[in-house]
Amino acid sequence: MKSVSILGSTGSIGTSTVDLLLQAPERYRVAVLVGGRNARKLAEQARALRAEHAVIADEDALPVLRGLLDGTGIRVSGGRAAVCEAAAGPADWTMAAITGAAGLAPTLEAIRGGRTVALANKEALVCAGDVMLRAVREAGATLLPVDSEHNAVFQAMADKQAAEVEKVVLTASGGPFRTASLEEMEGAGPEAALRHPTWSMGAKISIDSASMFNKGLEVIEAARIFGLPEERIEVLVHPQSVVHGMVQYADGSVLAQLGAPDMRIPIAHALAWPARIGTSSPRLDLVRVARLDFEAPDPVRFPALRLARAALRAGGAAPAILSAANEVAVDAFLDRRIGFLDIARLVEAVLDRLGAPPADTIEAVLHWDGEARRQAGTHATRRAAARAA
Repeated sequence: MKSVSILGSTGSIGTSTVDLLLQAPERYRVAVLVGGRNARKLAEQARALRAEHAVIADEDALPVLRGLLDGTGIRVSGGRAAVCEAAAGPADWTMAAITGAAGLAPTLEAIRGGRTVALANKEALVCAGDVMLRAVREAGATLLPVDSEHNAVFQAMADKQAAEVEKVVLTASGGPFRTASLEEMEGAGPEAALRHPTWSMGAKISIDSASMFNKGLEVIEAARIFGLPEERIEVLVHPQSVVHGMVQYADGSVLAQLGAPDMRIPIAHALAWPARIGTSSPRLDLVRVARLDFEAPDPVRFPALRLARAALRAGGAAPAILSAANEVAVDAFLDRRIGFLDIARLVEAVLDRLGAPPADTIEAVLHWDGEARRQAGTHATRRAAARAA
């Protein structure tokens, strides 16, 4: 049996991973589940999977978790140090799905263990790409991309002819504002931005999809994973969300990965790799889909792509600054303190202010992450005051 650990089991990706493990209990042994604040959900997952260890990041929720798992024989712990300790523990395969900067240290610990790490934490490579990839080389670890787009490209490169790749194409649904005017986007509130036409996701990634910041972060991530320069990574808007990624080779061939918009498909690929396992995901019916549309993203209405590409070219801490500022801006938008288009304006202001300082250690990355958050918070407060005036 393959031993697995899930960092971020109570989130969207973690929940889908748990679902897949429940479908194949004879193949996997669950060493540890790490959750954020939801002690009840974590306890339910630990019981269902007969996990050996359950860890909750919010230490205040530890007594609740301990009470819920009393008598089960499942080891229980909590707090940030416990999360990193669990991430460093023995496992054949780890799902790294703790979102944001909070996932950086645990993901690094898992990589240093030299295991196979299924990467669902964008920030690991966006913010700390140099640090993470150096650790992968030193530990002999294996990184498997879980984002549907990167996993699609990874599958299309299965013949290992990466040297012959001319470009990769990441697809984007276009989100709820694909056909909206600038005026409509300027006045849009959280309800409209959260109304994703294809995927069911958490609030942060739904807003990132609406602004296309998620695609900008994915361009940076793709450059790290596949070792490609920014200009060889293309983004196409594809509203059907059927083609998840494509690879164009030197001979003119284009290989694409298609599938239903269900995150269990790329997770299952990473979980069983290099083999495959069955899933209960819906099967793609191309007759019902009937047509596949593609269009170039609008750089005026979606400036996030321009900002992300600029941060990738600048290097250093610029991608970490971009990601951190965006997190603060999204929170401010969800709290109705700034407008939807203010998200990109705020991120650009922070990038202009902080530039691209060196960030070749995890400590440096976290420093500039914190500084970007402080600057973004100041800008958000100013914009909120201007809107209220």
